[in-house]
Amino acid sequence: MAKTQTRYVCQACGYESPKWVGRCPDCSEWASLVEEIVTTAKPSKRSALSQPGMRPASITDITVDGARRTSSGIGEFDRVLGGGVVAGSLVLVGGDPGIGKSTILIQAANHLSVSLGSVLYVSGEESAEQIKLRSNRIGIASSNLLVVSETDITAIEQHISNVGAKCLFIDSIQTMYDPELSSAAGTVSQVRSCTGILVRIAKTTGIPIFIVGHVTKDGSLAGPRVLEHMVDTVLYFEGDSHGAYRILRAVKNRFGSTDELGIFEMRESGLVEIVNPSEALLKERPAHGIGSVVTATIEGSRPLLVEVQALVAPTYFPSPRRTCTGVDYNRMLMILAVLEKRVGLGLGNKDVYVNVAGGIRIVEPAADLAIALAVTSSLMDSGVDADVIALGEIGLSGEVRSVSQTDKRLKEAARLGFERAIMTSKGVNSTSQSNGICLAAASSVRCAIDLAFSH
Repeated sequence: MAKTQTRYVCQACGYESPKWVGRCPDCSEWASLVEEIVTTAKPSKRSALSQPGMRPASITDITVDGARRTSSGIGEFDRVLGGGVVAGSLVLVGGDPGIGKSTILIQAANHLSVSLGSVLYVSGEESAEQIKLRSNRIGIASSNLLVVSETDITAIEQHISNVGAKCLFIDSIQTMYDPELSSAAGTVSQVRSCTGILVRIAKTTGIPIFIVGHVTKDGSLAGPRVLEHMVDTVLYFEGDSHGAYRILRAVKNRFGSTDELGIFEMRESGLVEIVNPSEALLKERPAHGIGSVVTATIEGSRPLLVEVQALVAPTYFPSPRRTCTGVDYNRMLMILAVLEKRVGLGLGNKDVYVNVAGGIRIVEPAADLAIALAVTSSLMDSGVDADVIALGEIGLSGEVRSVSQTDKRLKEAARLGFERAIMTSKGVNSTSQSNGICLAAASSVRCAIDLAFSH
């Protein structure tokens, strides 16, 4: 017989407590515990793994033909997924409100409905008429794209069976509810239960499922952390909702790399993929901008040329300000310390601001030399030539260290018309081809500064 219990569940991390407390003992959030009524049933004596056909097999006897992939019709979206949509996969897409999650998914649903057949798009936030208005604006008109406004997860499962859906889109998981639970939609127990049902549907039927997830004010996915563990792929949309560019990253991917990113531009007709991202990121760069240096970063298998900007200004506070966007804050502080100690630049009474244009975030140390040259350029009020790129990691002794995949970076730089590259002497010697770029060897930061400002 079913047994009813009352628990208090943290809506931030999923911690459960038999009594209410003001602050969650697990994640330290205040007033996040909500009362939920949980019905527990007596477990069945028959195990779910004792079904016919579920027998252990030798790993040498198991045959695999690879994950079956289908193109979503959007090249950048396929790149982030690892090459396409995998059959039976569950993909979670998160991002800030208005960033373009619903737009990219309905565009993908439209393309998949042409290649696969019936695709079911379920919205718990918008009516069918609202979805139709958006589809008219972005030019979607496929008769195989079926739309329904529903929040009952059991009714959605019935719709999948009735229409023979080959792919499912849920917008969003926080609006879905399981009628067997008495808690409200969006609570931890409801999100966990609905996601579990969707996992079962995806694995038993083999249809790919995409779900939209809300994010909290600090940018993390709302709901329990187990939500990210249950799905196969977690994608994040980044970028300013008021800007033109959107960046799609994979933070978890069981079927591909998590290093790839896709770049889109938001237009009136929807999200348009940027085929040549390096050119798009540099098109607004001034020809001889002071405090501006270009570097080449590797995102997955793709080289990207990005502009590193710096501004050095006198401070009016006892402690100078250090602000950065797109680079690691502690690494920027280390580079500033090297410039003061090893080069002798007076930055102790200056505010320093560092920014990576275009909303790109650089996590590899290959941009260290570009940051140092941009800060020096702003401090000296002298620009670096527009046809120069800087590649190199900076050590605490002031030396410039080599970076990986130099040939790929130089090839991308040569394609966009750059003529000179400042990099470590070891990197110059190990580079198999310069791609027509003049390589300037710098063993230290001081030597790199001399090469950059020798004009």
